[in-house]
Amino acid sequence: MRLRTLLTVLLLLPSAGAPAGEFFKLTGHGGPVRGIDVSPDGSRLLTASFDYSVGLWQAGSPVWLEAHDAAVNAVRFIDDRRAVSAGDDNDVRLWDLETGVPERLGGHEAKVVSLALSPDRSLVASASWDGRIGLWSVTGGAARFLKGHRAGVNDVVFSADGARLYSASTDGTVRVWDHARGVQTRHILTGRFGINTLALDEDAGWLAYGGVDGATRILDLETGREIADFTLQRRPILAMAFDAGGERLAVGDGEGFIKVIDTRRWTVVRDFRAALRGPVWALAFSADGEDILAGGIDDALYSWPVAALGAGGLMAGGERSFLRDPASMGNGERQFQRKCSICHTLVPEGLRRAGPTLFGVFGRPAGGVSDYKYSRVLREAEFVWNEDTIDALFDEGPARFVPGSKMPMQRIAKPADRSDLIAFLKHATKEGGRQR
Repeated sequence: MRLRTLLTVLLLLPSAGAPAGEFFKLTGHGGPVRGIDVSPDGSRLLTASFDYSVGLWQAGSPVWLEAHDAAVNAVRFIDDRRAVSAGDDNDVRLWDLETGVPERLGGHEAKVVSLALSPDRSLVASASWDGRIGLWSVTGGAARFLKGHRAGVNDVVFSADGARLYSASTDGTVRVWDHARGVQTRHILTGRFGINTLALDEDAGWLAYGGVDGATRILDLETGREIADFTLQRRPILAMAFDAGGERLAVGDGEGFIKVIDTRRWTVVRDFRAALRGPVWALAFSADGEDILAGGIDDALYSWPVAALGAGGLMAGGERSFLRDPASMGNGERQFQRKCSICHTLVPEGLRRAGPTLFGVFGRPAGGVSDYKYSRVLREAEFVWNEDTIDALFDEGPARFVPGSKMPMQRIAKPADRSDLIAFLKHATKEGGRQR
């Protein structure tokens, strides 16, 4: 079944029976979508989200795969039954998609931001901000690590025959590895700015890269010579996807644009604003190459037909609360929007967010929301949330106040700001308070 045909019957489409070949979105996540993959047969999707979950989208409704203890940044189908994911908890996890049961392959010493799968689908490569590339066999065994980058690794991609691995780093380099021997074989690029993302067509002899500075350039694989430069005044470049069959390269940036490049003629065939606000973090082509899928700061996956890009709607078409004009809010609400809103709601039902709902938080024991999966340290904690403990949380920071919890490092240095936040929460988290 073609991807678009399948997705038009999903229950979560904005309007039932949406016709094939038109813009649509899939909602259900409780945080920004950071990664997308399409199954080999084109009938299912995987999404990785800031809400700590992986979404498996198939006929009927999504299945939520939950085991990560932080934002999930990357996900890949291995085959019809298995997938692999990785995220800010430093872990790489292997999923049985039929049972939803995960296996922890292992971990890095810092967040993992990208995954690549070897052509025979037996080996997973992970790019981590610990400066290393991890190599994980899907059949088990000890991990191997490639070392040589001087800063975090942002992306990895295998060669067509699986013998070589290309890596991009914050250190400004693109390197090539003989991963079987564990050695670096060459530098393709050494630059002044970090490299975020790569795309590769070895048969045609080119490598594309996107940089922190907005660089979008194509290099000749043999000589390293620049073939084409599509750099615009939009930065950073955050995502690339290559449709080999259609010979099209999609590029997403931090200002919400997607451009599509014809890799035969090296011309831009589409350049459009995809997001009302914020970045394009994830891109993929459908299996038939007729649609571009994208994720960003909104809690949804979006799709446009390539033939009519820009028609139908924008990502983050609704106003996100944390993107509101700060001048329209009091100081306590500003602190909540900046520090809390992407992970927590104020409504009784917690929705799908990285953290539990804050509704009724005052007087509630730590770890006290029954349907939220807490870390062990909060499940076993013996304090109650009140003015003093919330003040201490933001004064000391979660790493000191509740060491070992899943809460990201957030501090509010000024006592007056903490006091204003607490006053806002006392009103907004009670029955009849502000609901958002």
